[in-house]
Amino acid sequence: MTFAFSRVRAAGRDFFEAHRALTADDCAALGGAKLWGAFLGLFGVSSNEFVLVTSGDVESVNDRILSVPDVVESDTLLLEPTVRPTDDSPRTRAGLYVFRFFDVNHADVDEIAALSKTAWETFEGVDAYQAEPQALFCQHDRSEEHGRMLLCTWYDGLGSWQTSRNPDPQARANFQRRGELTRGTIAYATRLIQ
Repeated sequence: MTFAFSRVRAAGRDFFEAHRALTADDCAALGGAKLWGAFLGLFGVSSNEFVLVTSGDVESVNDRILSVPDVVESDTLLLEPTVRPTDDSPRTRAGLYVFRFFDVNHADVDEIAALSKTAWETFEGVDAYQAEPQALFCQHDRSEEHGRMLLCTWYDGLGSWQTSRNPDPQARANFQRRGELTRGTIAYATRLIQ
């Protein structure tokens, strides 16, 4: 199951026409790619950009995105799920979706995935905040020594994101170890376009 994360930039002040063109007629412009989610930026994404996550036939999804007249730029990374998701069902829940990229050594991907999966056992389902990791992806092409992983986590809002910065001690220990294995991170706060 291959996914694609595409950061799409439209020609005008906003992204609405580009988004409509890409998602109209059951996403016909995407060819065989299936929409996992389209996300508008809250922090770290320009007003004329949006994030498109697709699955299935994604090998040429960047070319298909760029063929839409209102799109002026698209940067796509092909991904494989590690411990989540286990299927490619589209995202449907309103709220905050934070995409966090990790710069990693590809040799550490399995350990990072295992640390995350264990941490999520005490990170999720707590009373203090609402959060659910949706996906932890690694690069589809891991032939180079270094690459990227992508974590997508759902929160009911920014308050939960802030509160979750102080998770259960077991989760925190795993997140700290995961941090030691990463070379750097960058995150984008988004909302699902519904």
